[in-house]
Amino acid sequence: MTASRQRGFTLVEALVALLVLSFGLLGVAAMQLKSLQSAHAGYQRAAASLAAQDAVELLWAAFEDGQCHDLDGGIETAWANRWQAIIPGLSGSISDDGSGDCVFTVTLTWSDSRLDGGAAQSFSYTTRLPGSGP
Repeated sequence: MTASRQRGFTLVEALVALLVLSFGLLGVAAMQLKSLQSAHAGYQRAAASLAAQDAVELLWAAFEDGQCHDLDGGIETAWANRWQAIIPGLSGSISDDGSGDCVFTVTLTWSDSRLDGGAAQSFSYTTRLPGSGP
């Protein structure tokens, strides 16, 4: 009679061990999912940084004779269209601070429904081209 009790107790131990293992595997799966989301967010942030640097290079290309010029000619529109294919939901702007010192701010905003419930992410990059200011 003692032997049959031991077998039943062993079965309960195996079921408890399987339950503990299942919770552990669920934790590992959740950690993997969070890791993938963080890697994707890092990719988008790196792409936003490259887009801001690209905007600065376009500003340098428009820079003539030591004078800053307005963003006429569709620089901002062409730049934004180019980067929207890489960063879904991207909206960006290139703005001059109006002081005449050739200080430009590139602002990028994007949202991704796969990350943080679609919360908007933003990136701002300020640069100064050599112009009339100090």
